[in-house]
Amino acid sequence: MKSITKTVACTFLLTSTFCSMGSKSAIVDDITPMPVSHSALAQGVLLGKITLLDPSKPPSGNFDLLDWSLTLPTDLNKDLKADIIYEKPLSNNFELKPLFYTAIDGGMVFACPNVGAKTSKNTKYVRTELREMLRRGNSRVKAQGITGNNWVFADAHGSVKRKAGAVEGSLEATLAVNRVSTTGEEKMVGRVIIGQIHGTDDEPIKLYYRKLPNNEYGSIYFAHEINGGDDSWINLIGSRSHTLADPREGIKLNEKFSYKISVENSVLFVTLIREGKSNINKQFDMSASGYGKSNQYMYFKAGVYNQNNGGDPKDYVQATFYHLDNQHAGYRF
Repeated sequence: MKSITKTVACTFLLTSTFCSMGSKSAIVDDITPMPVSHSALAQGVLLGKITLLDPSKPPSGNFDLLDWSLTLPTDLNKDLKADIIYEKPLSNNFELKPLFYTAIDGGMVFACPNVGAKTSKNTKYVRTELREMLRRGNSRVKAQGITGNNWVFADAHGSVKRKAGAVEGSLEATLAVNRVSTTGEEKMVGRVIIGQIHGTDDEPIKLYYRKLPNNEYGSIYFAHEINGGDDSWINLIGSRSHTLADPREGIKLNEKFSYKISVENSVLFVTLIREGKSNINKQFDMSASGYGKSNQYMYFKAGVYNQNNGGDPKDYVQATFYHLDNQHAGYRF
């Protein structure tokens, strides 16, 4: 492991020193009351026990990583795909500077260059990102498909729900975005996805942070992709515009904030929390989005999914996570 770590670190350092609605049937509904799991969140109080993090420990010493795998922007075995660290090695003190390690304040650091190994030929961008694995290291359970490793929507057929690892759920995170890309095409500069629900082929949500080079503050917004259809874009703070004036209500680099993403009865709920400020809530009716079909399975993702694939080869994105918790009814971990 030490030789692999040294090789990846050297490779990374050499290459990178470091809305319009897509469907009328999809409804943004701010009238329906938020569920208690969101409405009961304290106003302006970040999620997690940040003060308990130990900077002397690897990420798995501070976070339960047995139900996650990690995708890296490297290809050490030359199979033309991004390397994956699966649950057991990831939860056994794995770290890999400067891509994935513990910060001096105990946070879990994710860094990713603009250019690197991708997960497939159809993927445009690279990532240093966790993928939810409900099987928790039991390799007898298949990673993909309707299996105990993934979860489904409540409107899925009963037989599908019985095969899945869980039905719906939520993801909580507290983080600070430390750096965004600053070079390349202006429509890509400054973009990074910090949380997702990934489906069989499409994504019910991709949560973005974006800060433009001349702005002090960054925006938060999300995309909901209709299964087999177009994206709908919903703003939480600012917008996804690449010409946006500085959103003064936005979030600075290195500023901690929290998010909670939930699916309940095929409705998407998103809460954004900033310290000392009122929480921001959004919801999206996904009942017509096609994710209840019998071939659809879900998993959460968190980390940095760099949304810029050009510019200076030394350019990169980085975020530090201080809290990460995936929850599902009946899932006991």
